Amino acid sequence: VQLQASGGGLVQAGGSLRLSCAPSIGIYTSTILSWYRQAPGAQRELVARISGGGLARGGTERYADSVKGRFTISSDRVKNTVDLQMNNLLPEDTAVYYCNVRTNREYWGQGTQVTVSS
Repeated sequence: VQLQASGGGLVQAGGSLRLSCAPSIGIYTSTILSWYRQAPGAQRELVARISGGGLARGGTERYADSVKGRFTISSDRVKNTVDLQMNNLLPEDTAVYYCNVRTNREYWGQGTQVTVSS
């Protein structure tokens, strides 16, 4: 199983980036899709999680307090992707971001670097 992540890069504070992850396995209603991040010297932390297609489809969404109101997670079962729209980025959002897919097993992507300059 492969999780191909893309969309990272360098952006100034206040800017936006959109991360996308395309798992090589199907996304179903029961699939839990998450984005984590790990900053240098810090533990990996949950950024956002979606299941059941998200709130608009009667599913669930969860966000870290530090990104609420700035980040939005979404999934597309037709395209088989999970995206993270990141707005109003802050220097403290700088980290390697990882896609995570959980079915009856857990899978991790290779990570994509996001750097926010002040």
